[in-house]
Amino acid sequence: QVQLVESGGGLVQAGDSLRLSCAASGRTSSRDAMGWFRQAPGKEREFVAAISWGGGSINYADSVKGRFTISRDNAKNTVYLQMNSPKPEDTAIYYCALDRRGAPSTRSSEYDYWGQGTQVTVSS
Repeated sequence: QVQLVESGGGLVQAGDSLRLSCAASGRTSSRDAMGWFRQAPGKEREFVAAISWGGGSINYADSVKGRFTISRDNAKNTVYLQMNSPKPEDTAIYYCALDRRGAPSTRSSEYDYWGQGTQVTVSS
């Protein structure tokens, strides 16, 4: 089993910056890819960003490309999402997820473990 715990969410003004963290514990491995997804009220969960274990393969949703950066520190079993220039439409609950297959997939169905989520609210 793997446990994922997100932190760093909160209220931020549009144009400011925020960094989310996700700490993994339990039976992690050196193949695990990690991803961030989000869900806004009344909407379906959507892909944000994902990164392979070594960091050599990264995917971003078009809506965040150029503003958000995903990274990871394998020594700390932690993945980060740096959110620069957030917009009100980025308001959502942000979830991190772990994919045993190793590829930084954009599909939520391919992830094996999920965190509880952290709320991000961007005010205009």
